[in-house]
Amino acid sequence: MTKSSVLGYPRIGEDREWKKALEAFWSGKLEEAEFQARLQEIRLNHLRKQQEKGIDLIPVNDFSYYDHILDTAAMFGIIPKRFSYEGGAVPLSVYYGVARGTKGAAASEMTKWFNTNYHYIVPELTDASPVLTENKPLAAYREAKEKLGIEGKPVIVGPLTFLKLSKGYSASETDTWLERLVPLYVQVLQELAEEGVQWVQIDEPILVTKLSQDDLQRLTKIYETIAAAVPSLNIMLQTYFESVENYTDIVKLPVKGIGLDFVHGYKGNLVAIKTLGFPADKVLGAGVIDGRGIWKASLREKLELLTALTKLVTPDRLIVQSSCSLLHVPVTTARETKLTSELKNALAFADEKLGELVLLTKALASSSESDIDEIIKSEAAIQALQQSEERNRVNIQQAVAALNNQQPERSHPFAERHQAQQAKWQLPIFPTTTIGSFPQSAEVRKARQSWRKGEWNNEQYAQYIRDQIDTWVDLQEEIGLDVLVHGEFERTDMVEFFGEKLAGFAFTQNGWVQSYGSRCVKPPVIFGDVAFTGEMTVEETKYAQSKTSRPVKGMLTGPITIMNWSFVRDDIPREQIAYQLAYALRQEVEALEQAGIGMIQVDEPAVREGLPLKEEEQADYLAWAVKAFRITTCTVHETTQIHTHMCYCEFHDMIDSIEAMDADVISIETSRSHGELIHSFELNTYKLGIGLGVYDIHSPRVPSVEEMTGMIERALRVLDARLFWINPDCGLKTRGLEETVASLRNMVEATKIARENHAATV
Repeated sequence: MTKSSVLGYPRIGEDREWKKALEAFWSGKLEEAEFQARLQEIRLNHLRKQQEKGIDLIPVNDFSYYDHILDTAAMFGIIPKRFSYEGGAVPLSVYYGVARGTKGAAASEMTKWFNTNYHYIVPELTDASPVLTENKPLAAYREAKEKLGIEGKPVIVGPLTFLKLSKGYSASETDTWLERLVPLYVQVLQELAEEGVQWVQIDEPILVTKLSQDDLQRLTKIYETIAAAVPSLNIMLQTYFESVENYTDIVKLPVKGIGLDFVHGYKGNLVAIKTLGFPADKVLGAGVIDGRGIWKASLREKLELLTALTKLVTPDRLIVQSSCSLLHVPVTTARETKLTSELKNALAFADEKLGELVLLTKALASSSESDIDEIIKSEAAIQALQQSEERNRVNIQQAVAALNNQQPERSHPFAERHQAQQAKWQLPIFPTTTIGSFPQSAEVRKARQSWRKGEWNNEQYAQYIRDQIDTWVDLQEEIGLDVLVHGEFERTDMVEFFGEKLAGFAFTQNGWVQSYGSRCVKPPVIFGDVAFTGEMTVEETKYAQSKTSRPVKGMLTGPITIMNWSFVRDDIPREQIAYQLAYALRQEVEALEQAGIGMIQVDEPAVREGLPLKEEEQADYLAWAVKAFRITTCTVHETTQIHTHMCYCEFHDMIDSIEAMDADVISIETSRSHGELIHSFELNTYKLGIGLGVYDIHSPRVPSVEEMTGMIERALRVLDARLFWINPDCGLKTRGLEETVASLRNMVEATKIARENHAATV
């Protein structure tokens, strides 16, 4: 009989209880015993929900105290030496030190989880001696069984994926590292088998990327070793985010089940299974419900797909699954009371997706009248939104269609613009600036809340924002920064702020998802055609500029980042959504310029996050992403300096695209991966203005002048000093006042040293 399953459930809780517990513990407001108790209750509540919904195979060990990759590293004792780890189960102080840094040790690098907006902690293998410190999947399995009577499905990140996502080893050491890691996996799995575990989900999303023949041979060896050691254990080799590469090799592996994504990998996986068949001795985990999107599934179409799959795989060898972990979607729509019924009825968050999975599983076996009614009701909700006025703005559709036929370009090439901008601004070598935001204290958040509740009128709130701008303009001048910002005190979030001022967006009350650690975001919902409705940033930026003779940057979030950090409609191509956003933002850029703002930053930290996992699709994506940025910025005068910012991504394979954006200045996060990015510039020439972040704003420490000087000097070995800017690696919104001022003072001091060292060469 067909069963239902999910690959993972959101950690954060309906009211972000998880986040609140973490931050209370970090701040010393919770003792460790109480903290552990709170997290256990959250964890059990999540399992209870899935049990009550009727999910057959419920994942365990998908819960985390911070990040599942960090969990795997900790389970194997892979802790960088700078944290003074002494062996055994990793203490929470060490675990969180690796994630967040300590006063004496920098945090481990953080980067995106494939092409999602979730970020994981990169394991550091240098000098590591892996050993099993504790069997986390076994503990999770026992807890679920003892507390709730659940026969859980332990989840663990597979050895090939874990190794590929790690750093600190050379390609020639790959086999050596697998020889160290695989026996530990075997030990974990043997203990699970001895406990009576029936299914184990081993996540190998790396299999949707291009692998070498050597890696395929390694993969075979890994799973042959595991199969020989635990022949009785049912292993679901789980892939997601795309269709698998090397399908024939993967389905031959000695595992009981293969999990495939039939949402984001729909075309490739369906063609493979129809053309090449599926082994008669294996179970197919069919990921038919979107684990990353928030829209109701067309249950009619999904049922048709599942029915087609039963022609290739018998129903008893089919598991109806989410396409990936539900980590990437909010918890429930139940508490959304302010959305229009038309929109809310078309949404499905994690809990609603559980219901879809159970309904499809039942309907596949035997469609009852009530099942059919539910399917019809779901289809009607989808159609109602599709026919809405918001999705049919003809003027926007026509304007964007016209943009498709244009090649957006600045009026002058960079060399001429740079000369004109230097003549206008008269900036010193190595200009200093920040990325845009300054600390949003509890007082700032309280003021915004008072305004939103109606306790403050518009003028009270506007005056408060002006007071904050006054304070920080004075501080920036006193610190000695060359190019200032207004601080973004009026903004809750760099995407939400703009979405609230554009047509085509909606906002949830509780649609939170985890971005990294306790950092949760509430992505806007792009549900209709996007349209500019009026100036969004001009008032505050113009006010800040009136308070200083130094240039103040206008600050916008770019079209690709707004799109990639939102939940987007799935009825039109993402390219068209990007162009709609670009067209709207262009009108804001032009309004800033007309208001006398001569430097405008259009941030695109998420460009690479949207990069397709398939190499053959990447060039097309980058082409239209670059085009969207240029649509936004191309109409300004040559003396108007366009900045952009990117963070927490690998850039070595898209330097050409970054240059093609034709921003006058780009700032890039490098503080956690400085050496790797500098190496990229050793191999690639970059001819535009650039600032490499000289300190990590996500770590609660004040970097020394010497530390930042070292970063500056290394960058100047490969970058043109005449085009080099100095800045933090990201916005300072989440940092405290004292550490922000101290860090910026040290940054300016490091800049003075660099200017003295290079005065004769520029």
